[in-house]
Amino acid sequence: MHLTPAMQDFILHWGDMGAKWGTNRSVAQIHALLHISPDPLSADEICELLNLARSNVSNGLKELQSLRMVKSSRKLGDRRDHFHSVRDMFDLVNTVIETRREREYAPTLAALRDVQKQAEDDATPAAVKQRFKETLDTMQMFDDWYTEVSRLPRAVQLTVIKLGASVARFLPKGKSKG
Repeated sequence: MHLTPAMQDFILHWGDMGAKWGTNRSVAQIHALLHISPDPLSADEICELLNLARSNVSNGLKELQSLRMVKSSRKLGDRRDHFHSVRDMFDLVNTVIETRREREYAPTLAALRDVQKQAEDDATPAAVKQRFKETLDTMQMFDDWYTEVSRLPRAVQLTVIKLGASVARFLPKGKSKG
């Protein structure tokens, strides 16, 4: 496989975004390469194409597999694993959202519940207790919405997304401070 300048730019940008997404640059670059590669690649091929150390690629592939963003497969007559990104973009986005929810959002909700309960039994000021409640209630509302929407069939989810964008055009502009 030959990386064109456009492919290189995509991989480099995806790598730069990795830090913002909570992973390191090389892991994001590995994912970018596998995402655009028409065929699964071996770890050795990834090392060669990205000029990364084998240990870096191995660790990156393990992380991407644990995030369910990359899968491995075998080729007849080849003992090596070959890796590919989740091919369907809708599935990939859902996987990213769900793993981030599990890793970041759900633990924050649990911590807020614990803090709110603890505040009931200590000298936490009423205004702070109210802020805890507002924070938890709002975050829980978004999580409940996500949970319900994620259970819908894909076609319905797509309709809801498109409908949401259409409805927004008819609503007053600007955010309320309510």
